[in-house]
Amino acid sequence: MKGFCSPSGGDCNEDGLASAASALTHISSLFQARMEAQQTRHSVQLCIRLSRSVTAVIMRLLWKSVDKMRCFRKRSTLPVLTFLLTALLFFNLYMNDGYVLEGEKKQLGETLIHPSSSDRYVHTFKDLSNFSGSINVTYRCLAGIPLSRKKYLTIGLASVKRKRGNYLLETIKSIFDQSSYEELKEIVVVVHLADFDLVWCENVVQEITRKFAHHIIAGRLLVIQAPEEFYPSLDGLKRNYNDPEDRVRFRSKQNVDYAFLLNFCTNLSHFYMMLEDDVRCSRNFLTALKKVITSREGSYWVMMEFSKLGYIGKLYHSRDLPRLAHFLLMFYQEMPCDWLLIHFRGLLAQKDVIRFKPSLFQHMGYYSSYKGVENKLKDDDFEEDSIDIPDNPPAGIYTNINVFENYDATKAYSSIVDEYFWGKPPCTGDFFIIIFNKSTKISRMKIVTGTEDRQNDILHHGALEVGQKSVETKQGRQCTSYITLGEFKVGNIEINDVDHKIGFDIECVRIVVTASQKEWLIIRTISLWTTSPVGQLK
Repeated sequence: MKGFCSPSGGDCNEDGLASAASALTHISSLFQARMEAQQTRHSVQLCIRLSRSVTAVIMRLLWKSVDKMRCFRKRSTLPVLTFLLTALLFFNLYMNDGYVLEGEKKQLGETLIHPSSSDRYVHTFKDLSNFSGSINVTYRCLAGIPLSRKKYLTIGLASVKRKRGNYLLETIKSIFDQSSYEELKEIVVVVHLADFDLVWCENVVQEITRKFAHHIIAGRLLVIQAPEEFYPSLDGLKRNYNDPEDRVRFRSKQNVDYAFLLNFCTNLSHFYMMLEDDVRCSRNFLTALKKVITSREGSYWVMMEFSKLGYIGKLYHSRDLPRLAHFLLMFYQEMPCDWLLIHFRGLLAQKDVIRFKPSLFQHMGYYSSYKGVENKLKDDDFEEDSIDIPDNPPAGIYTNINVFENYDATKAYSSIVDEYFWGKPPCTGDFFIIIFNKSTKISRMKIVTGTEDRQNDILHHGALEVGQKSVETKQGRQCTSYITLGEFKVGNIEINDVDHKIGFDIECVRIVVTASQKEWLIIRTISLWTTSPVGQLK
């Protein structure tokens, strides 16, 4: 150690002894911090105080030794310091292992010691003003280890023992089977076994590890459990909506299950998708998700929905998970989780539902996790092959057609269900223009006007044009030159192999009205596909 006597055995160095004493003091403080972090019960706190007293005595003896042994040589100094250091280390170890009650030692082996349930949740709710903080829960990792690198998407599932049917393994299989090798690199699946029956949990873990061992080894699958002692009281809950007591207990616990799951997943990825444990996925759903996320760049959203059923296919930014977890835990006994989600979205200023079609996830269970009752709900917007979702690169949307109410131009470019542009009767020369944030190679275009309810509100006479070399004008950005790709027929147009028909990257797409009409105009969807991958992780 630096500052000790030289190997030749010269005179004692006073600074060296002081450095050794300082190091010993630091080691002692580390041991005390470790004891305080791990042992919080009253009996252990008494032991810590005793440990401090003895440590203080040892330190006083050490300093007296330092004072008296200024001229000792190395061979006499080292044994004394070694003895004192060894005594201090063994005393701390003894206090750690010898004075903790047997039951407390067992608990320490499984989880970190935390305050009692009632004290813990009083503290938690006092701190809810800091919604970015994590909930104080220690999880049991039953299979897999979280990787240090953030993935693109975490898929979370909470599962409990069912009286009839069990679909968890099928759901996990569908997630992996419907993903390409490249997509698998960007996802991690987290399964929260939220049943208090530990035998059941152990059996499920064994099945999962047997069937999905390679995904666990690759870090794509984690199985966790939040111990029962971390749950708030599930007795004497408020019976809102005249629900029976067992129903209230079921949905209240489910809120806590999800809260703990969200809390665990906060730092695993950039985005988070909530599924239920009885779901089938569409093929290449991650690619579809990336397209949608990319198309929404620059726009504010809290939750996007890729299924219209329950808590299936709900997408969040991972940065919002701590707040959502706290929110579910705070109001766990008030209402079901899918109702709470509506309030959460509204509180974060997303007024409208953002749901995409086709749905990417389908409910496949026939029996509910609540009492095994029948639940044959199906999402009729689900499509097994959803890879045809358009890319719709980020762009600005403009039109000089008079807009009706809030059916603005941007809604024609969105994949959100029941959103479209609706304008008053257009005149010759009116336009609807899309200006990309950057020039783009487009392979395919498809534009649909009118709806099933308003089949006459189509573009009767119009042309589709593409342009390049955008410039700023008094009317906003415009392209300096356009070429016509085709004419609308019965209100629709679809052009394939666009990149082969033109010799430049496209900056503008323009719909031009070639003849006035008396009918109003609905542009239902504008779908564009690019030639390069969209939605890659940045």
